[in-house]
Amino acid sequence: MGDLGRGLIFLGLVLVVIGLMIWLAPHIPWLGRLPGDITIRRERFTFYFPLATCLIISILLSLLWAIFRR
Repeated sequence: MGDLGRGLIFLGLVLVVIGLMIWLAPHIPWLGRLPGDITIRRERFTFYFPLATCLIISILLSLLWAIFRR
């Protein structure tokens, strides 16, 4: 049961961090507008893929995971 409790606490912390990121995202002006982000606009169609933003977030989350795993 100890592992289950630890897992639930970790899941709760992850949800809190995700919630804070969603809440604070509109206040970070560069988020989603980095030079590597892909935007294709046509008459009736817009495709947007934040490639550079996803890479930076992935690197940050990997670093956090490595720090907390130890």
